[in-house]
Formats: sequence, structure tokens, C-alpha cells
Amino acid sequence: PVTRYGSTDSSEEEEAICRKLKYFFMSPCDKYHAKGRYPFKLILQLAKIFFVTTQLVLFGLSNQVVVTFKEENTMTFKHIFLKDYDESSDDSFAVYTQQDVYDHIFYAVDQYLALPETTVGRYAYVYDRAENGSALFLCQQYYKKGHIDPANDTFSIDPRVIKECVGVNPMTIPQGPLTSNYKNFTLKFHKLINVTIEFQLKAINIQTIINNEIPDCYTFHITIVLDNKAHSGKVKIRLDNQASIKECKDPSISGQVQTYARLAFDIIVVLICMLSLVLCGRSIIRGIMLQWEFVKFFKTTLDRKVCWGDRLEFINGWYILLIISDIFTITGSFIKIGIETKNISSYDLCAILLGTSTLLVWVGVIRYLTFFQKYNILIVTLRAAFPNVIRFCCCVAVIYLGYCFCGWIVLGPYHVKHQTQEPIHITDLHAFIAECTDAPNSGKFRGLETSPCSFFCCCDSGKEKSLLRGRNLQ
Repeated sequence: PVTRYGSTDSSEEEEAICRKLKYFFMSPCDKYHAKGRYPFKLILQLAKIFFVTTQLVLFGLSNQVVVTFKEENTMTFKHIFLKDYDESSDDSFAVYTQQDVYDHIFYAVDQYLALPETTVGRYAYVYDRAENGSALFLCQQYYKKGHIDPANDTFSIDPRVIKECVGVNPMTIPQGPLTSNYKNFTLKFHKLINVTIEFQLKAINIQTIINNEIPDCYTFHITIVLDNKAHSGKVKIRLDNQASIKECKDPSISGQVQTYARLAFDIIVVLICMLSLVLCGRSIIRGIMLQWEFVKFFKTTLDRKVCWGDRLEFINGWYILLIISDIFTITGSFIKIGIETKNISSYDLCAILLGTSTLLVWVGVIRYLTFFQKYNILIVTLRAAFPNVIRFCCCVAVIYLGYCFCGWIVLGPYHVKHQTQEPIHITDLHAFIAECTDAPNSGKFRGLETSPCSFFCCCDSGKEKSLLRGRNLQ
């Protein structure tokens, strides 16, 4: 029942505002029965779910090809340019002698110079990377002055860093012979910080043809680092690969029709999201205007103030969620169009925007489940419990952060020793069990079977007591 306020003179105004409020908080189905208007926003949101999800799937397939191509090329470069490389020892790949350092440096440079004759893939050198036009740079960084004498416990170091480089050009460079001066490159191990080998390679990802897309042209920025900053006798080796994508010149492949079809599909998604953005924004504006009218009515007619809790009821949070989703989808769609036209290559940003927008769109469907009684009870319960859940998560996050900092400081330096629990015995029980090295399928446990007195009996009580008695006597 509706509680009526004020005198009989304002009954018509009161009835009108009550009718507006009731219609405003109706579900789309009730509004259809009340005025016969079709729920356009509901139909639009259902259509948007289909189009946005399809767009995300299409982009995900393309992005998967790009990521796979980058990762496979990175692994290829590691196997080509790193001597005796093993994938299992990627994080601990290192050398320990001066000769091994030289061998790995010369091996990487030699492999680079012989790349066209050795590699399975199709790569091209990149020239004119600097003023001297060298294609590869072999550099070492070392302290300007460094003298360490462990015998006398003395040292003298100038922390200013000096960088010394030598350029190497492959034989295919125009008007340039094969340079071998890198063989005379001498390292200053007593004050060496690191050695870097930097070069670039070009490649074309033709597997995008599978998705009816024009192939991309890649430029790989490869850096091989021999890290000696710890001066512990262990020189760590790693290979970093950064890829940049650009449009290929004069691609001769059919597929422009498919490109225009994808472009048209993206434009349709943008138009749908813009329409959804306008409708949701209009609903929020109408809610704010109705809130002002309601507040004014209470103030002038009843001389009462409306609390902020009642005011916020006019602002539908689901519409705000859909607006954010529409903004993400529109922005991601424009980036996707730029990627497909080869003007930009922000695959990661586009994936974040489209993925987040799709998540928000699907979460927005929960609002329409509230029109059903059983789902409405569940959602109302979740909404009431949400503040307490957030408080609980904050408490858990504080405890977790404290544990992380403590574990990082206390156990972090020794994480290699704690990869397995074999050297760590928490209790005597675990220590005693660890003494048994019999495998479960060794057949030696068959003699421990008990009598079938109970289905849940796991051990013979007599044997267990004798075992514990013998243990106590020791």
C-alpha cells in the first residue's frame, strides 16, 4: 500500500509523483504492460552481448596468432644465438669461466653472421641503426676504475660506468666487407658489469592468412645480456626480444573483401554501443531529474528532507556499468580497426579493453535476472552481503600482504633451497614416515592388510600398538 502525505489539496500532485516513481522503478516487462512500449534497451543489450562477444572471439583468434608468433620466435632466437641452450635451465642459464664468456659471445655473433644459411625461418638484417651504420653492436659496461684485492681486503672503485662498443656488419651489407674485429674484443673482467649484444631482425607473419587477414611485418629488437653485476663468478645469460609490428609494403594477397567485412562488423559494434550509451545516459538523466522533482515535492509540500540513501535509488548502477562497458567497447573497437588497417599495433591494450567490456556486458545481464523471483532473492542477498564481503577481503588482503613482505625478506634469499620439502622435516612423525622409501606399488604394503571387521579400518590395532611401543622404547 502507498502511504499518502500532505493535505487533500495536494492529493493530485502527490498521486502524479507517486505514479511517476512507480513507473520509474518498474521492470521492462511491467513498463510494457503499463504503456505498451517495447523494452528497446533490453533487446539492444541482448543484441550487444552477441556482437561484442563475437568481436572478442574474432580478435582473440588474431591476437593468439600474434602472441604465438612472438613467443615461438623468441624461443627460436634463444636456441640459435645462445650456446648449449636448454629450456629447462632458462632461469639459471650461466657461465663461470672467462673462456666460456668469450665462447658464448663469439658463438652468438657467428650465428648472427651465418643466419641466412642456418636458420629455418626467413629473417632479414636491419642496417643503419646508428651513425656508423652497424647492424650489430657488441658492448661492454664496466666501472671507470676498479681494483679489488681480496688477499689484502682492499678495493678501489670509481662507480662511474664506461660503455665500450664495437660494430659488426654481416657480409650482405651494401659496400661493406665482413668485419671480424669483434674477435679482438677484450673484456675487463675485474671491473666488468655486463656485456650486451644488440641487433634487429625482420620477419613476416604469414600465418595470419588462416584468419583471412593481411600478414604483418615484424621487427625484432634482440638483446643478449651477459650479466656480471654481482661479481660472484657466475655470469647470467638471458635473451630479451621486443617486437614491433607495422604494415607491409605492397602486399600481394587476396583478402581485402574479408578485411572490409571485419571493418563493417566493427563499425556495427560501435554504432550499437553508441546507441546503448545514449539510451543508458538518457535513463540516468531522467532518474536524476525525477530525483530533483521528488526532493522538491518533499521539501515544498511536506517540509522534509530526503536522505542520500533514497536519492541514490534513482541512480541505477547497472546503467553506469553498461556505460563503462560501452566506452571500453567503442575505444577497443577503434583500436581494433587501427590494428586491422595496420596503422597501430596495440594488441595488448585492445585485448584489455575488449575483454573488460565483454565481462561487464555479461555481468550486466544479472540485472535482467532480477525480474524472476528466485533469481531476485539470490541477487538481493548478494547485494546485502557485498559490503561485508568487501570488508572481509580487505582483512584478508592485509594479512596476505604482511605475509608476502615477511616471506620475501625472510625466505626470499633462500627460495632455491626451499623448492622441495625433503630437507625440511616439520615433526617427528614426518621424519619417521620419510624413512620408509617403499613405493606404493612395490607390493610390500599388502602384508599390512587388516581383518575385514570394518570397511573404514586402515590399520591393525595390535600391530599399531606394538609399533608405537617399540618406538617409545627407542
